[in-house]
Parts: sequence; C-alpha cells; structure tokens
Amino acid sequence: MANIEPPQSTKDLPTALIKNMIALSTSGFGLVVALAWNEVIKSAVETYINPYLGQGSGVISLLVYAIVITALAVIMTMQLTNVQRKIESLSELKEKRRQQRKKKK
Repeated sequence: MANIEPPQSTKDLPTALIKNMIALSTSGFGLVVALAWNEVIKSAVETYINPYLGQGSGVISLLVYAIVITALAVIMTMQLTNVQRKIESLSELKEKRRQQRKKKK
C-alpha cells in the first residue's frame, strides 16, 4: 500500500504532492499489472491444465492457480527485496564516501 505522507510545512507541499501522486499512481499501475497477470494465468490453467484433469476439475484448477500465484508472489517479493538491499547498500556507500571527502577538506 502506498505510504502517503503529509508535508511538514506549506513550502514542502509541492514536493509532498508529487511524492504522493507517484506513490498512488504506482499502486494503481501495480493493480492493473496484477489483474493482467491474473487473466493470463487463469487462461493458461483453463487451456493447459483443465484438458488433462477433465470436466470436474474446478477445485484442482483453482488449487493449481493459487499455487502459481503464490509462487510468483514469493519470487517477485524476494527479487524486489534483493534489489532494495543493493540500492540501500550503494546509498550507504555513497554517503560514507561523501562524509570521508568532507573530512579530508
């Protein structure tokens, strides 16, 4: 969910507005992407899994669908967490280098 932050003062309003608009639009696009993948996976289950399981395969198809969605969610979350850690490490490294340069001056 988007983290909407109020501005600290009126001069921070434009920046806070843009940040919040970015957070909300990112969440909205994320929902659209999730719904698109939802349809792709449902169609794949109906096309490739249901013919092998027969007419009464409703519950099994839903189970396969839930497993696929769960696996995708876990994999994506792990990958995004790794990216976040790398970015945070780079930011910390840059900050340390900047502080070292200040001390040398």
